[in-house]
Amino acid sequence: MGFGCCGYGYGGYGGYGYGSSFVLIVVLFILLIIVGAAFVG
Repeated sequence: MGFGCCGYGYGGYGGYGYGSSFVLIVVLFILLIIVGAAFVG
């Protein structure tokens, strides 16, 4: 599967890398929005 350890790390490893990296980017983006909103207001 490679979801937790190596999925996003190698990017495309076993066909799950792209999905994992995409999910990771989305989570980081949402987290960035939350932190930004907390700082702004």
